[in-house]
Amino acid sequence: MSTTTVNVQGMTCEHCVNAVRSEVARIAGVTDVQVDLDSGAVTISSEGMLDDTAVRAAVDEAGYELVQ
Repeated sequence: MSTTTVNVQGMTCEHCVNAVRSEVARIAGVTDVQVDLDSGAVTISSEGMLDDTAVRAAVDEAGYELVQ
C-alpha cells in the first residue's frame, strides 16, 4: 500500500472536488482519493507506486492543474 499527496490548483467548490476525485480514482491501482478543498491537497492511496504522468493526466482531464 502506498500513499501520495499532490497539490491541485484551481478547485473552488465541491463540484471541483468531485471532478478531481472521480478522475484520479480511475487510475489503475488507486484504492482511495481524499481531497482537501481549502489546501488543494489530494491524498491518493494505491496498491503500489503511482505513475506521476497518470496523476497529472487525470488532474488535467478534470480541468485543473497539478502544482509542484
